[in-house]
Amino acid sequence: MASFIIRRFLISILVLLAATFIVYVLVANAGDPRSALYESADPGKEAKIAAMTRNLSLDVPIIPRYLAWLGGALGCFVGNCDLGNMATGAPVIGGLSVAIGSTLRLVVFALIIAVVLGVAVGMVTALRQYSGLDYSVTFLAFLFFSLPVFWIAVLMKQFLAIKFNSWLQDPVIPPWVIIVSAVVAGLLAAGIVGGDRRTRLIAAGVGAAVVAVIMTGLSLTDWFASPGIGPVTMIIMSVLTAFASTALIAGFRSRIVLYTTLATAAVGVVSYFALDSLLADPTTMLLLGLLVTALVIGAAIGGGLGGLYRSQAIKASMLTAFGCSLLVFMSHLLDAVPAYSAKVNGVVIATIGATTPNFQGDFWETLLDQLGHLILPTIAIVLISIASYTRYTRSSMLEVMNQDYIRTARAKGLTERTVVVRHGFRNAMIPITTIVALDIGGLIGGAIITETVFGWSGMGKFFNDALKIPDANAVMGFFLVTGAAIVVANMLADITYGFLDPRIRLS
Repeated sequence: MASFIIRRFLISILVLLAATFIVYVLVANAGDPRSALYESADPGKEAKIAAMTRNLSLDVPIIPRYLAWLGGALGCFVGNCDLGNMATGAPVIGGLSVAIGSTLRLVVFALIIAVVLGVAVGMVTALRQYSGLDYSVTFLAFLFFSLPVFWIAVLMKQFLAIKFNSWLQDPVIPPWVIIVSAVVAGLLAAGIVGGDRRTRLIAAGVGAAVVAVIMTGLSLTDWFASPGIGPVTMIIMSVLTAFASTALIAGFRSRIVLYTTLATAAVGVVSYFALDSLLADPTTMLLLGLLVTALVIGAAIGGGLGGLYRSQAIKASMLTAFGCSLLVFMSHLLDAVPAYSAKVNGVVIATIGATTPNFQGDFWETLLDQLGHLILPTIAIVLISIASYTRYTRSSMLEVMNQDYIRTARAKGLTERTVVVRHGFRNAMIPITTIVALDIGGLIGGAIITETVFGWSGMGKFFNDALKIPDANAVMGFFLVTGAAIVVANMLADITYGFLDPRIRLS
C-alpha cells in the first residue's frame, strides 16, 4: 500500500506539473487583462495599468513568469504557499480560501445526500426489477437529469421558499395534500416491500395509514409553527433506530445483536435528558467530541454484550449510537426554529446568499441560518446528481446479482439480506466509487450556474470572474485546488477498491 501511494503521488505530481504549464500558457495568451483600462477615460488609468502590470508580472515573459508562480506553488508543500496576487492586488490565497470554504459548505452536503439516496434507491430498484417502482424511478431519474438547473432553481425559489415561508405563518396541511401524500407513500411501500398481491396491499395500506396519521397529527398540533422532537418521539425513534441498525447489519435472527442495539438506544435516550443544559449553546468541537464519545460507548456496549456475534454487535451498536446522536442534535436544532424565525421575519428558507447579512444568534440559530441558505442550492444539485447515482447503482447491482458467486452464496443457504448486503452491494460499489471520485473534483470546482442563481461566492464564481479578465494567477489557483482534489479523490478510490474487493491488488 505504501509503495502504491508513493508511486501514485509521484506520477500525480508530474501530471499536475504538465497540466499547470499548459493551462498557464493558455490563460496568459488568452488576452491582455489591461485591455479594459486602455479604453478607459479614467484620468488615473496609467497608475492602474502600472499596478495591474506589477500585480500580475505582465512585464515578465510567460516562461519565467510560470516558473516564478511554480516556485510559490511548490512552497505549499512546506507551509509557505504563495500563489501570487490577483489583478486587484489582493493575494490569491485569500480569495481562494473564501471561495473554497463557501463551495465546500455547499457541495459536501449535496454530495453526501445524493450518494446516500441515489445508492439506496438504485439498490431497491435493482432488487425490484421491472416493477412499477422500477419504472417510476427510472422515469423520474431521466426527468431530473434532463431538467436545466436554472429552471429548477426558479421553481424552487417560488414554491419551496417564498410560498413555504408564507405557509409557515399559518401551517395547516390541506386535506388533499394529506390524501395525495398517503397515496404516494402507499405506492412506495408496496413497491419497496414487493411480494404477492396480498403482501403489497398490506404494505400499501400500512404505509398510507402511517403517513396520513403523522401528517394529520402535525397539522392539528401546529407542529410546524413550533417544531420539536420531544421525549416520547425520542424514545420511539431511538427504538426504531435500534431495529433498523439490527436489520441492516445482522438481521433479526441475531437476538443478541438486537439486545445490544436496544441497550445503546436506552443510553441515547438517557443522554437526551442528561445533556440538555450542556447543549443549550455548544461549540462545534463539543459536538464532535460528544459524537466520538457516543460511538465509543456504542462499540463498548456491542463488544460487552455481543457474545459470539461481537463483530456484528459492535457495528450495529455504533450505527445506533450515531442515529441517536443525530436525533439529539435534531431535537435541539428544531427547538431553536421559533426564535430564529422571529429574527429573520419568517424567512426560514432563504433564496439568495450564503448567510443573512448582519445576523447574530447563538450556535443553533446561526446553524439554522446557514442551513436555511443551503436548502435550495443543495436540492438543485441533489436532483441532478441523484439521477445518475440511481442509474449507475441499479445497473451495477443487476450485473453483480447475476454473477456465479451470488448463486453460490444462495446455494450455501445464506439469507437474502446477507447475499445482497455483504456479497452483492459490496462489489456493486466499485464503479460507484469511481463516479464519486470524479464528481468530487467537479463539485469542488464549483457549480457555476447554481452559485450564480443563488448568489453564492464560491469556486465557480471565483473561476468565472478570473477568466473574464483574464487573471492567470487566480485561474491557476483555482486549477491547482481542483486538480489536487481530483488526484487525491482518484487515489482514495483506488485504495477503496482493495477494501471492497480483496481480489483487486494494488501492487
